[in-house]
Amino acid sequence: MLVTFILYNGAALIDRTPPKIPQSILSEHTFRKVALTFHAKLSHSLSILHHIACGKDLKLFLLAIAFLWIVSVIGSYCSSLSLLYFGFLCIFTLPVLYERYEHDVDYLANRGNRDLKKMYRKLDSKVLNKIPRGPVKKDKKNK
Repeated sequence: MLVTFILYNGAALIDRTPPKIPQSILSEHTFRKVALTFHAKLSHSLSILHHIACGKDLKLFLLAIAFLWIVSVIGSYCSSLSLLYFGFLCIFTLPVLYERYEHDVDYLANRGNRDLKKMYRKLDSKVLNKIPRGPVKKDKKNK
């Protein structure tokens, strides 16, 4: 953008015509289609967040809390702009690195997943199963 700005405004100084900047024009049909797609994706994302916030799936709820905690810790050490830049950097470099080291990454991911499942089983057996629960209501059909 800076180069275009300099060329456009500096063209008058050197008696040249400013460069043509192409316009992108969306038709109403295309705009409506994009808006409906965005609305559908947003609604789906909000329904997933609502499902997580209800706490019905304990594993997913704890995973969301852990992810938000990690993001807050990282965010406390750097600015939002740096975090955004780092995110874009990861978006463009991680797929290339994954293609190059696919077998090693898959092995480590499977090993990490196995370790996390083992830790969750320990947490479940030592902490979560010891939480007292009320009596289970019997169905009218089973009487």
